[in-house]
Amino acid sequence: MRKQSAGILLYRFVDDRLEVLLTHPGGPYWARKDEGAWTIPKGEFEEDEDALTAAWREVEEELGSRPVASRVLALAPVRQRGGKIVHAWAAQADFDPASLQSNTFTVEWPPRSGRMREYPEVDRAAWMTVAEARHKMLAAQVPLLDALERLLG
Repeated sequence: MRKQSAGILLYRFVDDRLEVLLTHPGGPYWARKDEGAWTIPKGEFEEDEDALTAAWREVEEELGSRPVASRVLALAPVRQRGGKIVHAWAAQADFDPASLQSNTFTVEWPPRSGRMREYPEVDRAAWMTVAEARHKMLAAQVPLLDALERLLG
């Protein structure tokens, strides 16, 4: 079974301008990467798990809270470079990036040092225009922005 993730592309309108919320992965590998590194809040889920339920769980784990959505739209799944399929939904909601409280993970760092370190899964979140998001997010997830714009007309 190919690995699958589920996530939510949060969006809002500010002065009639569409903005999306992206997250930056935490940890030493991503620390110095910016353009092409940001993603929607997402995470892996099991084959027998409901993808939308998993997507909201991942949002809550990565942001520290579950924003109240006024509208949820299904987006077509995308395939990332490593083959993982990302199932996504767009949800109109607000979130204050300053309130971010991500869950953490532990990794040996530096590699082969024997020292285990804990890092936040997401080290920051930011609202961006769709044009900004196109430059910041993983290339494989950019079609989610296209789909959102089509759905919103």
